[in-house]
Formats: sequence, structure tokens, C-alpha cells
Amino acid sequence: MFTIGDFARHGRVSVRMLRHYDATGLLRPAHVDPATGYRHYTAAQLARLNRVIALKDLGFTLQQVQDILDEKVTTEELRGMLRLRRAELEVTMAAAAARLVQVEARLRSIESEGHMPTNDVVIKSVPAIRVAELTATAASYEPEDISPVIGPLYDELFRRLDAAGVTPAGPGVAYYEDVPEGGGRISVHAAVQVEAPLQDGAFRVLDLPPIDQAATIVHRGSMDTVLPTAQALARWIDGNGHQSTGYPREINLECPDNRDDWVTELQVPVAQP
Repeated sequence: MFTIGDFARHGRVSVRMLRHYDATGLLRPAHVDPATGYRHYTAAQLARLNRVIALKDLGFTLQQVQDILDEKVTTEELRGMLRLRRAELEVTMAAAAARLVQVEARLRSIESEGHMPTNDVVIKSVPAIRVAELTATAASYEPEDISPVIGPLYDELFRRLDAAGVTPAGPGVAYYEDVPEGGGRISVHAAVQVEAPLQDGAFRVLDLPPIDQAATIVHRGSMDTVLPTAQALARWIDGNGHQSTGYPREINLECPDNRDDWVTELQVPVAQP
């Protein structure tokens, strides 16, 4: 048998925690010396301790843990619970990482206010192009709502183009529209330029209309970090007496595997007020 201190070391828990588990009935000592009150545990009790800790980490209360253990949860059932919890934690961690990227982008945008050069902004006309596209709806135009939609859309679009034997004739073009009476929802279009006269099939084919005047700027890096560039363009538009008339198009000029090396042109339609 182990003393409570030795058992705590083997179980990688605190003595205080073991005393609490004893008081709540979750894990009783195998033997208590009637003269001294010293607690002693056996190695076999490590199995129950491991289950208690695992279920706590799943988010169960101590009362729920006791109820589960009293019902004799099997090792396979417990393993399934842990796998589910691991998947939930992975989703939470990915969401937190995405939020951290957006916080960093906001911070960079704040730090660059009044300092980011805008001499790379170019006013130009954009010709009409034929594109193949897939469309989905995002909850809002916020990056955390757009990113999970646009990426899978492009993956599926290129899969369908490949299955149809269609080779893109130009860069990808992402564009956005308000959903009518959609409460802020956004229609997300993942498109790529194709040769005419391609017809609808596993994807929609249409001619994107020309833009008479677009204020354009090139963003270098992942689209998760586009905010400072986009806001620099917005400041230029406002400072030079223009008025934006729609969402920017995003022209994917270079899209290597490393997203930090992406090159994207933002095209904001503008007009004189």
C-alpha cells in the first residue's frame, strides 16, 4: 500500500485533492489506520483516480463524476467521451487561434493609422470577365464568419472544375453581396475566371460585369491579415473625394501553399459623390 503522499505522487495529483475526493466519497482510501487516521491506497486505485480526473476534464461536476462511476462506465465508453471532448477542445482552440489572428490584424490596423502609405492605390477600370463560381451564405462580413465559408467553397469549386476537365483561364475572384432582407447575412461567391463559352454544370457560369472605376490596392499575405490594407484603401477613398459603391472584389493573383506569401488585389468600386 501507499501512503497518501506516495499515492498522490504516483497519481500526479495533490494530497489536498485526494482528501477532498475522500470527503466526497469519490475515492476512499483502501485502508485508514484507526489509531493515527493515516490514509493508505493501493495501486489498483489509480484506475479509479484516472477516471475521476478524466471525467473532470470533460467538464463534468464531481457529483456527475460519481454518478457515472457508480454506473460502471466501461473503458471504451470513457475513451469515447475523451475523444469527443478532445474534438471539442480542438474546435475551441482553432476558433481561439482565428480570433487571435483577427485581434492582431485590428491591432496592426490601429498602429498603422495615419502611417500606412497609400501611394500604391490605383484607380482603374475593370473589364467584364466570365467566371465559374459556387456560392454560400455567411452570417456576416466579419472575418470570422467569411473565412470558414470561402475556403471550403474554393476547395469544392476546384474539385468540380477538375472533375469537369475545366482549366481556369485566370485568377480566382471572390466577391460579396448583401442577402436581401438577410439581417446582415452575406452572399459569398468563390469564383475563378474561365474561357467562354463554358456553360453551367456542377457550378454556375456567369459574366461578372465591368467596373467603370475601381480603387485598387495589392495586399501581400494571408487574407486573415487583410484588414490594415483594406482600411488603408478605405481612408484613401474617403480622403480623395470618392465614394465606395459596393463590397471589394478580391483577385487572387498568387496563391502558393504558404498563405503568408499570397498576393491579392482588392478592387473597390467607387464613384464621385
